[in-house]
Amino acid sequence: MIQQLFGYLSLYIPEVICVILMTTLLVAESTVKDENASRGKIIGYALAVLLVTLGFLFSNLGEAPEHIFHNAITIDPFSTLIKIVMVVGTMGAIFLSYSSKDIYPNLKSEFSIMAVGVLIGGMLLASANNMLTLYLGIETLSILSYVMSSFKRDEASSTEAGMKYALYGGLSAGVALYGISHLYGALGSIQFVEMVAKLPSLQGTSLAIVLVSFVLFFVGIGYKISLFPFHMWTPDVYQGSPIPVTAFFAIVPKMAGLAALIRISMIFFSEVQVLTVSWVGLMIVISAMTMTVGNVTAIGQNSVKRLLAFSSIGHVGLMILGVVVLNDVGIRAILFYGIVYMFMTLIAFYITSHLSDMYGTDSYDVFRGLIYKHPVMAIIMAAVLFSLAGMPPFSGFIAKFNIFSVVIEKKLYGIAIVAAINSVISLYYYVKLAKTMIFGQADGEVKVAGFTPMNQAVIIGLFIPVLFLGIFWEKVMVISGNAVIYIK
Repeated sequence: MIQQLFGYLSLYIPEVICVILMTTLLVAESTVKDENASRGKIIGYALAVLLVTLGFLFSNLGEAPEHIFHNAITIDPFSTLIKIVMVVGTMGAIFLSYSSKDIYPNLKSEFSIMAVGVLIGGMLLASANNMLTLYLGIETLSILSYVMSSFKRDEASSTEAGMKYALYGGLSAGVALYGISHLYGALGSIQFVEMVAKLPSLQGTSLAIVLVSFVLFFVGIGYKISLFPFHMWTPDVYQGSPIPVTAFFAIVPKMAGLAALIRISMIFFSEVQVLTVSWVGLMIVISAMTMTVGNVTAIGQNSVKRLLAFSSIGHVGLMILGVVVLNDVGIRAILFYGIVYMFMTLIAFYITSHLSDMYGTDSYDVFRGLIYKHPVMAIIMAAVLFSLAGMPPFSGFIAKFNIFSVVIEKKLYGIAIVAAINSVISLYYYVKLAKTMIFGQADGEVKVAGFTPMNQAVIIGLFIPVLFLGIFWEKVMVISGNAVIYIK
């Protein structure tokens, strides 16, 4: 038994490293003095250990898939690639928190602790192979997120953000758990494979109960990734949270929730025709509504954080179109989109954070005439905005093109048209911000203090994949294509 446990742990090294990291960060934070230098060392240590975690994850990409801990956890290329994206996103958010004035100096290392904790929950969610593990992943991820959203304790907007997030999260978790309980009652198991094996024998009322139960369960995942109609919390939480927290929320919880949604869809909704048709129809409707609400509402925003919040809703609505095809090609398209989206989001929030620190607001006005103050940063931000809109030659174009390809190949022309219209809508508000930076008249010639050589180097480093993945994208697509889900 002990030998088997150590065998399992040998396959779970990245998660074990993160748990150890969080524990040591807690000890270090409890002993540190109120000195920025000490907290800088803690953050440096966190980044170094996460880099080691990243190395183990990359080494695991080529390993054979395994079920561990009595089939509660799946280690497969799909979950590993999702974890890589989440770890890189966490590192980016932690680095941003160190230079951001939006995080109080005495809370910078606490941000790292919370971020690693959410990452652990996200990694658990990405590898979940039964309903209990999946629910534990959601709750681990969510509870720490509530704390992070209210980090600016002296501001009412941040406290309100944390309260709204907790209320919506508690309600959605309760509904999801209610759905899981009915699934257990109808199928007699919480293990995914055992549940799937019993689906073909269901008929009539039992089949209807299972379908309704999955819809209730979907509430918990839909809330985490801001799908319509569970998106209401997103703009207020993004607005009230510190910018590093907002950047973190836009990547890690969303990728974890997408991983869970993809795995559930691929495992459960390819066997029984009635369930498949119902689930695909539900995903198409939710995708259309999510894209439309996110992009249309973003048009009238004056806060760039709120704009990026609604923009993220639109992007998630487009990404889940890869789910409706229920095949490996759709998964590959979502994974490539997630990788590209991570880099674009980090850059957008990095630049927004430094401007917000300088001027005390994240409105359009602080971007006015940025081309005259910081030409390189303005050009990179404009390029990222065009990439988010799906304009060639940037990687955002390839990401959207792949999604459109799988949908059209499936002959889902209606939703493809809706997605195309939404892409045009998004182009309007992205170009509006780019126009403000390039053609707007700058107020004064004061340089933005946050754009230090180090920060500019990081932003340029993050921009390289945004540019070159739009040109040399084949290898990443091959990696995404090999990240298959292990079903057994």
